[in-house]
Amino acid sequence: MTDHKYKSGFVNIVGNPNVGKSTLMNLLVGERISIITSKAQTTRHRIMGIVNTDDMQIVYSDTPGVLTPNYKLQESMLNFSLSALGDADVLLYVTDVVEKLDKNEQFIERVKTTQCPVLLLINKIDLTDQKELESLTEAWGALLPNAEIIPISAKSRFNIDYLQQRIKALLPESPPYFEKDALTDRPARFFVTEIIREKVLLYYQKEIPYSVEVIVESFKESEDMIRIQALLVVERESQKGIIIGHGGKAIKKVGMMARQDLERFFEKKIFLEMFVKVEKDWRNRDNMLRNFGYQLD
Repeated sequence: MTDHKYKSGFVNIVGNPNVGKSTLMNLLVGERISIITSKAQTTRHRIMGIVNTDDMQIVYSDTPGVLTPNYKLQESMLNFSLSALGDADVLLYVTDVVEKLDKNEQFIERVKTTQCPVLLLINKIDLTDQKELESLTEAWGALLPNAEIIPISAKSRFNIDYLQQRIKALLPESPPYFEKDALTDRPARFFVTEIIREKVLLYYQKEIPYSVEVIVESFKESEDMIRIQALLVVERESQKGIIIGHGGKAIKKVGMMARQDLERFFEKKIFLEMFVKVEKDWRNRDNMLRNFGYQLD
């Protein structure tokens, strides 16, 4: 097999919440595609980022952190993660140096049965020493004997070049799946909702952010500006009050933070209007979840 044949494939990133999957995804894609916050469950969908070179196309897919579902929204999030096991050409299982090995045994059992190559990435190795890392590598090797273990630090880019070489070597020969100039399979509106949702996660406390979904009601682009109207959907009247804040202060602040990021993302001036609407118990309503693009059984 010669190296000049075109390669293309799906590289899916899975693992428990907060191990650094989205940070890694953005490093590999070179664009800020997956939103990153320190709160678990930031990524609710599978988000694809596409890397094109002359001789290959890698379709990266970041997935929600694996968790035991408490309500229908989380069941959908778990479905995204499980589907990533089925359609990967290369699977990146991300863990870190603080996570316990038995944190999600059922999911690891599923990983064991996947047919594609598995790269097990031990992230955040800057937080440990050589001896601890060696015993961790040994333990993971016993748990997932077919996986190739690569210690990395996404934050300081340690071993990322080597990881990219391994991914390229493992990709199958195949024509590209997407247009050569595509960066993601998601429309612009999707990134508007994700950026606003990220700010909601960062600004509000406790359970509030998890009760919020963002809908882009209108997205009008002209040569020098994009006008966006977004709806923040919450589950209860009391949450609506908190989102808006005293005299509208909170929602203004979130809008300003989101606008700055959107202007960086789209490289255009953004005019953003946000409204809040109550949809009782939307996280458990099938029709609402489908409307928001979640995948149900």
